[in-house]
Amino acid sequence: MSPGRQRASQSGQAVIELALTLPLLLVIVMGIFDFGLMFQRYEVVTNAAREGARVGVLPNYTTTYAEARAQQYLTAGGLSSASATIVAVPGQATFGSPAKTVSQVTVTVSYPYTYPFIGPILNLVGGTLGTVTLQGVSTMRVEGN
Repeated sequence: MSPGRQRASQSGQAVIELALTLPLLLVIVMGIFDFGLMFQRYEVVTNAAREGARVGVLPNYTTTYAEARAQQYLTAGGLSSASATIVAVPGQATFGSPAKTVSQVTVTVSYPYTYPFIGPILNLVGGTLGTVTLQGVSTMRVEGN
């Protein structure tokens, strides 16, 4: 076999290898993008719950203010507060010996996240990775005046 024919057959091999590996590489890269977006949104949801609880424990503020602050934080973070579920609940906690009871506010923020890149690809091949619910919960003690 001449050296020219051997080189031509190897270049065809490289094209076939690229065709076989490129889809897998692209799925991995898109998965990394999806995970990064999901993590960013999870941080916004967690911080919204924390901000809501922080406002809810202030003197002369109610759980309505806490829920409104969490909605504002979601909107500022680029998420739609209309698709989020925000619940602020006042409560009591008992701890220590002797037992002490303190007032507290718990804010829970839930947000549905749809995978924009990997979800549709997996749905094409029969997968079920579509939407997950990101949830942030924060509980803070009500400080005395």
